[in-house]
Amino acid sequence: MIRLVVLAPTPALRSGLRVLLAGDERVEVVAEAASFSEIEELDGLDVVLIAGSEILLDPLRANLEQSDSPPALLILSEEPQIARALPALPARAWGLLFPDVGEDELLAAVFAVHEGLLAAAPALMQPLLGPAAEFRELEELTEDLTDRESEVLQLLALGLANKQIAVRLSISEHTVKFHVSSIYAKLGVTNRTEAVRRGARLGLIVL
Repeated sequence: MIRLVVLAPTPALRSGLRVLLAGDERVEVVAEAASFSEIEELDGLDVVLIAGSEILLDPLRANLEQSDSPPALLILSEEPQIARALPALPARAWGLLFPDVGEDELLAAVFAVHEGLLAAAPALMQPLLGPAAEFRELEELTEDLTDRESEVLQLLALGLANKQIAVRLSISEHTVKFHVSSIYAKLGVTNRTEAVRRGARLGLIVL
């Protein structure tokens, strides 16, 4: 069961999204709100669906940074510039679709981001697919990951928090943080989402 929260400024918009999501019993809308300020905490949530004419990224980033196990994000917006900011957010994964998305496309995107995958309308991805990108992800690593770092990266891809990784690998949380920092340095990234995305493109993990 995917535990999902709907964030939208108006009751009518939230109701419409609930109707679209009701088409699959594997998705449970556990809460809805007009903004992040009405959500007590993000831990325990799988996906946060956000819609509206104005998406405020700073409060979004602040809420995600306070979570030990941040959820995936799925944003409905027609503003392409949002795509530039999303990869830097400390979310498990993210998606970006047009507001007039249909039921099948919306549900497919929910399942994709829940699995740690990118889900986006091509037209909205253009800011990230221009000449500046130059397929940097295909470059080889200057230093290979150790076996332990590879294990930690795979668990990051599964959305586990540092405490959960420590338990899974029978090591201390401090050691996990050390490995995560080393992984970031070797992959040339600054957060979990970027690490998982680049690790997948380099064939270091399987999503």
